[in-house]
Amino acid sequence: MVAEPVRPATAEDEAGGRADRSGGPQPAVAPWWRGPLDTLWRLVVSTVSSCLRYRVTGLAAEAAFFAVLSVPPLAFGLAGGIGYVTNQFDPGQVEEMRRAVLDFSGRLLTERAVDKVIEPTLNDVLRGGRFDIISLGFVLALWSGSRALNVFIDTITVMHGLGGHRGIVRTRALAFLLYVLALVTGIAAIPLMLAGPRLVRDTLPDRFGFLLSFYWPVIGVVCICFLATLYHLSVPVRTRWRFNLPGAVFSLVAWIVGSYLLRWVLTVTAADSRSIYGPLAAPIAVLLWLYLVAIAVLIGAAVNAAFDKIFVGER
Repeated sequence: MVAEPVRPATAEDEAGGRADRSGGPQPAVAPWWRGPLDTLWRLVVSTVSSCLRYRVTGLAAEAAFFAVLSVPPLAFGLAGGIGYVTNQFDPGQVEEMRRAVLDFSGRLLTERAVDKVIEPTLNDVLRGGRFDIISLGFVLALWSGSRALNVFIDTITVMHGLGGHRGIVRTRALAFLLYVLALVTGIAAIPLMLAGPRLVRDTLPDRFGFLLSFYWPVIGVVCICFLATLYHLSVPVRTRWRFNLPGAVFSLVAWIVGSYLLRWVLTVTAADSRSIYGPLAAPIAVLLWLYLVAIAVLIGAAVNAAFDKIFVGER
């Protein structure tokens, strides 16, 4: 019997052998952007699902209502403490800040209210700190001010699906501490924000003039850090502080964009017409703005909850 000659293996035979050993043809490699896009889609779906499940619009309305109740005592306490800060500036800078406050008040209140209430109180306060106003403001804000932050803390906890995990006393104590922190921060920051970059330019020496370009970025970073701290402390389950930054950034951006849209809507609807709300138009505008703030904060909490769910092993 004559043996058949052995044919040398070709490249096609080797490729077929590799395919057989691997169990079939190799799957196609997914494009590099497929993974990040899938992750982004999961984040969006989880965020929207949390907002619908926990009625983010209703929680935001509740938070905005109590925030409105806390505005008068908060402003009263700030008014008593700002006088101590303004003593550190020269009279020209104080007068510039005074005009800025009156101009801002004139956009929200009637001329009579500004002349009879706001301007005399502001003149009295800017001459020096009023400890009696601070004390009375704290007493009045002990319930309403901490109640507003208590609602924010409670609703942020609900957005994470952890409602009821922290006791009432601990929640109220945390809300009061955050309220005091916000009050102290406002006493130091509000004069600078009202006066704007010009006050910083007049205060800084000429050789440090380049720092003026960091004015608004620094304010943005401070706001993001405050929001991240609020998220970090509100959730009973502790995570790393930096993992709350995505929700804080989203909340700040949503608040800025929403504020511009709200201002545009109010300007368009009020142009060449009289508001049907009459003297209640300004309070309603404030309530709408606070509702916008509340819903931005709560959606930011939902964003953080989505990150917790998807990146659970890294948090």
